[in-house]
Amino acid sequence: MENGLFYWEIAGFIFVIIAGTILHFVYHWTGQNCIAGLFSPVNESTWEHLKLLFIPMLLYSIVEYFVIGDHFSNFLAAKILGIVFGLLTIVVFFYTYTGIVGKHFLWVDILTFILGVVVAYVYSWRAIHQANAGMTSQFVAIIVAFLLVVCFAIFTFYPPHISLFLDPIYKGYGVSGKNISHQ
Repeated sequence: MENGLFYWEIAGFIFVIIAGTILHFVYHWTGQNCIAGLFSPVNESTWEHLKLLFIPMLLYSIVEYFVIGDHFSNFLAAKILGIVFGLLTIVVFFYTYTGIVGKHFLWVDILTFILGVVVAYVYSWRAIHQANAGMTSQFVAIIVAFLLVVCFAIFTFYPPHISLFLDPIYKGYGVSGKNISHQ
């Protein structure tokens, strides 16, 4: 089972990088379809770009769970915590480097996304092998995943007006961010 998990994790890492990259363009490719906006970035805000890691890794983890993950008692908790740590890595690294440098660079932004995926997979790999989680931990992980899905959906259309949600190009927020300015 251990070798199977290793290959699934490597494939998942590659899948998330590729799917996340493709997701960056889906909203535009679909003519700004609101359904597409639920799972792909609708603007250039940091929050919207977190979907690039969250959606592919969550979907892959669900498939992986049904194929191999149910053999590990803490699989879901490890995966969801991995996703959370990956998202936090992206936010912290992005705001740290842009705060120091004073602007962002596309190539560093891309590396920031990849770093987030690396952190997510390394953490979840280690957590799967370190401890056994009870049903409570698994249940809490499912609740956290559900809450993140809800937050991504709601904040796509009704984002808080703070810098995490601000589109730095159009100076707007959420799906209608190209049509509004600071309010």
